[in-house]
Amino acid sequence: MASPPPASMQYPHSQPSVAPYHPPPAYPPPAGSAHAVTDPRAVSALVWAILGVIFAIPLGLPGMIGGPVAYFLGKSARQRIAESNGALTGASTASAGRILGIIATVIGCVVTLVWLIVILNALNDTSSQSSFS
Repeated sequence: MASPPPASMQYPHSQPSVAPYHPPPAYPPPAGSAHAVTDPRAVSALVWAILGVIFAIPLGLPGMIGGPVAYFLGKSARQRIAESNGALTGASTASAGRILGIIATVIGCVVTLVWLIVILNALNDTSSQSSFS
């Protein structure tokens, strides 16, 4: 009597029922990286700066208020981002807020000065007043 053929020869197209064993890797799996968060002060600095520039062009005074607020928010955001060791991002946003804050302040000062000159000239203009002599 002949012995039956080995199992691999009986069904040549079948897959083994158990996957081959692979030893675990020698290194640990990568740690789940938490997404870095943009610092809210950096975003606030940029918003204040943009609003300062937009309102400084026609009015002047809002740029003189919003510009310094944006500058100091951007400055504190850059410090927080540097101290966070990569947990916070947005350094370029904070820098843009600082730079636009300076620009908003300068535009606000110039436009306020122009408005002040226009108003004082309008108050001092005596040619439009009628004289009753």
